Amino acid sequence: MEYTPRLKKDYEDRVTKSMIEKFNYKNIMQVPKLTKVCLSQGIGNAVSDKKLVDAAVEEMTTITGQKAMATFSKKDISNFKLRKGMPIGAKVTLRGEKMWEFVDRFVAISLPRTRDFRGVEPKGFDGRGNYTLGIKEQIIFPEIDIDKIKNITGMDITFVTTANTNEEAQELLIQLGFPFKK
Repeated sequence: MEYTPRLKKDYEDRVTKSMIEKFNYKNIMQVPKLTKVCLSQGIGNAVSDKKLVDAAVEEMTTITGQKAMATFSKKDISNFKLRKGMPIGAKVTLRGEKMWEFVDRFVAISLPRTRDFRGVEPKGFDGRGNYTLGIKEQIIFPEIDIDKIKNITGMDITFVTTANTNEEAQELLIQLGFPFKK
């Protein structure tokens, strides 16, 4: 027996039919899909303390279930005391089943744990069907143990879709359970 994530099954059964009805697609292949989710975290204080990047990589690996990697600066910036090749953040890209599992946990568990949560802003679309969302605290994820956190950092999460317009992408994300503000 093969395992299929709950949200992926919901996408295949319900969301595709709903999107075809709403946008009058002629073919099921025209329905927008979620292709990948990119999480990135910039660590401003990493210039003075290299262990912060290691902690960020470890936290992102715990959150996503996939090994995160450190990001490095591309050029020297003297005002920030930054040299080329210094570690300054962490990133991870999720695809396939891990992506569907992450989105399901993010929408159902993590977003409601955000302090003073009233929905996500619909302003994060880029015009090509991708949505980027910023999170102020990584402790909204239940995988993170608050007692072991040294400092609270935020992260950016980008949901990449095959949608051609913002309206199609927003409808796809609404169908997947994203609580956008009205």
